[in-house]
Amino acid sequence: MGKKIVIVGGVAGGASVAARARRIDESAEIILLEKGPDVSFSNCSLPYYLSRTVKTSDALVMMCPKQFKKQYNIEARVNNEVVKIKRDEKKIVVKNLADGKEYEESYDELVLSPGAVPVRPRSIEGIMNPNVFTIRNVVDIKKLDDYLAGHNVKDVAVVGGGFIGVEVTENLVRAGKQVSLVEALDQIMAPFDFDMAQILHKEMFDQGVNLVLGDGVKKIAADSIELQSGRKVPAQAVVLAIGVRPETELAKDAGLEIGETGGIKVDHNYRTSDRHIYAVGDAIEVFNQLTHKPGRLALAGPAQMQARAAADEMYGIPYTNKGVIGSSVVQVFDLKAASTGLNEKTAKAAGIPYDIAYVIPTDKVGLMPGSNPLHFKLLYECPTGKILGAQAIGKGEADKRIDVIAALISMGGTLEDLKAVELCYAPLFSTAKDVVNFAALVGLNLLNKKYRQVRVSDVRKLVESNAFIVDVREKQEYEHGHIVTAVNIPLSEIRDRMNEIPKDRPVYVHCLTGQRSYNAVLALQGNGYDNVYNISGSFLGVCAHEYYLDKVTGRKSIVTAYKFNFKD
Repeated sequence: MGKKIVIVGGVAGGASVAARARRIDESAEIILLEKGPDVSFSNCSLPYYLSRTVKTSDALVMMCPKQFKKQYNIEARVNNEVVKIKRDEKKIVVKNLADGKEYEESYDELVLSPGAVPVRPRSIEGIMNPNVFTIRNVVDIKKLDDYLAGHNVKDVAVVGGGFIGVEVTENLVRAGKQVSLVEALDQIMAPFDFDMAQILHKEMFDQGVNLVLGDGVKKIAADSIELQSGRKVPAQAVVLAIGVRPETELAKDAGLEIGETGGIKVDHNYRTSDRHIYAVGDAIEVFNQLTHKPGRLALAGPAQMQARAAADEMYGIPYTNKGVIGSSVVQVFDLKAASTGLNEKTAKAAGIPYDIAYVIPTDKVGLMPGSNPLHFKLLYECPTGKILGAQAIGKGEADKRIDVIAALISMGGTLEDLKAVELCYAPLFSTAKDVVNFAALVGLNLLNKKYRQVRVSDVRKLVESNAFIVDVREKQEYEHGHIVTAVNIPLSEIRDRMNEIPKDRPVYVHCLTGQRSYNAVLALQGNGYDNVYNISGSFLGVCAHEYYLDKVTGRKSIVTAYKFNFKD
């Protein structure tokens, strides 16, 4: 007789354990229990049903119990909720939700993949109203879609600016709704730093989203929500995407150890404190390979890798657990936004000394159709040059560049390694010196103190303090729009006009993307100037950083005339 493996929860984690175990052991008895009506569905695709990018809700379901049995000889039972674990007997108690009856099931190995549940703060008045929705499964997205159609909803408020909130917002806009996205923090998409998030804010604004930052929800009514500030936002339907919490009640009741971050604690093979019980997916606590600290990560890719590792461990197949780095990508209307590893917030919190290289080259050769700037921010450790993380936003293949960085991080790569990475090149796909190579070279110049930089987020302070800023773009570019206090000395004229640049005070240099200004800085340094700084991100970065804040807060812009867009 083979093993009897019982798995609690389907989707990415549980279903992957079941499939892997079957591939290893044809004789195993494998039972998959799911309390919902669908054992395997595309969780990450749920928001795209709202815009009919996914044509039908049935298309979201990847495999039904009958298919599991026919293709894999796995018994999948839907609408069966595991309510108790009897560890001493190696049994579970299951409730059949169809008839309410309970029964027991024995196991040799038990796998917990219960996932995470959306947060519903009880402090918000009206949080349980019938026009308030969360999204976890196919049933949830159908309920929301049916409500929008059945009640002729025009205005929708999405609360929370994470992955689900942003994707739901985009798809509701594409479905013709007026959407307000409300985020209590000062930015959406926490994996990105504030300077990079401004690009996403502007895209939301340009696409007609009523983006509200730094304000939480106080009360939900039938046709509006009231914010903590007292402001009212029209909404006949509300989607809560505030966050998720790991579903650990079953594990807690069974006396399994819970980690310091609230997830189920597992070892490097995803075994819990009970040697015959494993746990994978959104409910567990994971190890961050960069900070060396525990955390939680609700992403499908890591869940599938955990599932394979757990199944392998049951059969003595070795697995090397390096920990997670958190690689992700999201579509924000016309932009792709990808990130991996640490951002500045997490690097500071971990006490890791770091610096950044922020570059904005084109994603392919500029002569080619569809060429656009790609905002790319690379974090590296000082003084080792070890790569810590990266963020990329643009119309082009941001995910491709971040995948390269993720691979380098996983192998402990440095700026020197990234500089030498040989990548594919053709004019339609990239530039001969790709974005990631370019960022590595900039990082090495900074690490080796070939020149100094200031952050794009510091430019407003420079303007307000009347700092000496030099714009080295050509005259016609300067006239199209410029930083209000900047002096225009084009790179083509800089060697003839150095007498106009002071040596007794700091000088800050920029162009459009940072490449010409870098050359200007080196020319000045070569002529005895030791007081010059390159503005990281340059003029395009300043415009991206300032545009949304100027528009929403009403503060006076530090940029004249120029209207930032990705083709300029």
